[in-house]
Amino acid sequence: MAKISTTGAPPPCERTVKVTNGNWSVPEETPVAFVYNRRNYAVMLATPSDMEDFAVGFSLTERVVDAVDEISAVDIHQSERGIELHLSIEPEKLERLDLRQQRRNLVGRAGCGVCGLENAETFFEPLPKVRNKTLTVDRKALSAALQALKDHQPLNTATRTVHGAAWADLNGAIVLAREDVGRHNALDKLLGALVRDNTDLQNGFVLMSSRCSYEIIEKSARVGVAAVASVSGPTAFAIRKAGEANISLYCREGESFVEVTQ
Repeated sequence: MAKISTTGAPPPCERTVKVTNGNWSVPEETPVAFVYNRRNYAVMLATPSDMEDFAVGFSLTERVVDAVDEISAVDIHQSERGIELHLSIEPEKLERLDLRQQRRNLVGRAGCGVCGLENAETFFEPLPKVRNKTLTVDRKALSAALQALKDHQPLNTATRTVHGAAWADLNGAIVLAREDVGRHNALDKLLGALVRDNTDLQNGFVLMSSRCSYEIIEKSARVGVAAVASVSGPTAFAIRKAGEANISLYCREGESFVEVTQ
């Protein structure tokens, strides 16, 4: 397990602003820089919470590392102007970054999961199969998780603006949830927390408070998630990639869920 250290006070996750008829709570967007072995890699805009989970999840879904034990340390430097995540990884992993030519040259917006990638062919790289056959999730479990989701989104309750990513067991009980202004960031935080806890990702499902885009499936496949459910519908590309990875994909229809296949 990576050694975690933190310096400085974190920026606030929300602020109060004045509107015509009173005050609003609005979420904060903070630049978060990922630095591997003193090499700058990416700057993402994110909600400044759960940074240790974000560091691990992003590193895995970006394929910077293949396993959490390849990260020896995470140093979190926080200030009002932003956050720097300094990760220590095995030197050969830096060589992989150069070979893949996926150094990010742009700031990644909160709503962007693939900003800065230099080659469009990256989208079409095959995803690993997470299991030999798809996992069936009971519709009652999916509905139970959906009903409980709002109770695990305190920041969204305050601001009504942020996304949530939750992990539920096969009975529909939510075990863990993370929030962020960007749905991809929320998922990275969730996946990082699950991997750090050695969660069995074959016996449960991810529930997203948003639509299911390609990046949600791609990130889930990279860590071995067997099933994904989303509140809004999927894109056609997400459906194809879920089939490629043998990820069960469910989307809400009214008060229930339907399974979506190619």
